[in-house]
Amino acid sequence: MSENIYDIIIIGGGCAGLTASVYARRAGKTVLLLENNSFGGQISLSDGVENFPGFMNISGVELSDRLHTQATALGTETVFDTATGIKESGAYKTVTAEYGEYTGRAVIIAGGLRHRKTGLAEEDKFIGKGVSYCAVCDGAFYKNKGVAVLGGGNTALGDAAFLADMCESVTVIHRRSEFRADKSTVLKLKGKSNVNYELDSVLTAINGENSLTSVGVENTVTGEKKEIPVSGLFVAIGQLPQNGAYKDIVELDEYGYIKAGEDCRTSRAGIFAAGDCRTKELRQLVTAAADGAVAATNACSYADGVE
Repeated sequence: MSENIYDIIIIGGGCAGLTASVYARRAGKTVLLLENNSFGGQISLSDGVENFPGFMNISGVELSDRLHTQATALGTETVFDTATGIKESGAYKTVTAEYGEYTGRAVIIAGGLRHRKTGLAEEDKFIGKGVSYCAVCDGAFYKNKGVAVLGGGNTALGDAAFLADMCESVTVIHRRSEFRADKSTVLKLKGKSNVNYELDSVLTAINGENSLTSVGVENTVTGEKKEIPVSGLFVAIGQLPQNGAYKDIVELDEYGYIKAGEDCRTSRAGIFAAGDCRTKELRQLVTAAADGAVAATNACSYADGVE
């Protein structure tokens, strides 16, 4: 167990967690940040970011590096470890992890989420080179090109409608004959003349050399197989919050997101949630940064009251 008692422990080194650490350190608090993979979170996988204030275009890796450098320069202590739970130790919170335990006055959970993947062998190879999980983030890179969207829910069809306004063509691939999206979302997409549909179909291949050039689909009813030329594949088959370790101490919704409002307060005093892991309408870099600032400000106030 760590001998230190930190003012704030932050779980997750993405945009929300790193921003929270900056605000907490500027408030004079001691901060420990736990990260289990790489700093920056999902954005580090993006070739380019064009919707973060102050940057016309910046790579996800560079933005992640800048956030991390700022946090550590201010004195944030970082540890690579995987949080496995949170328990209360009197007035303090103890974060249990694979390699140790860490005690603090307040905790900010900013673990983000993981996009559900296709499971195809070539998927990881083409992340940032044709495969994307965020149409708003990466859609502009495929202007006047052909793309495909995998999925049939609100996110997938919303992405397809967004992409249809800038791409030459959009092919929606869905494993069922009917969409799961809201009727209004379906009708909006149906009004786009450059959208094609591959229903009752599964994705079977992601093809290319240095970048994506086509995808393979198979109709599960007829058995027909196709190769569709595209420059981009947007995967929208669900997201997986990484909150299972905290289900016994904070309240989660039916989808596994931590219930927390715009004040980032959870059902447990002294534990806050920031970024994609909490219940919210819009999950973008800028809203993650805003959450980090709010969560840190409220966590600092809470820590002030813990002796």
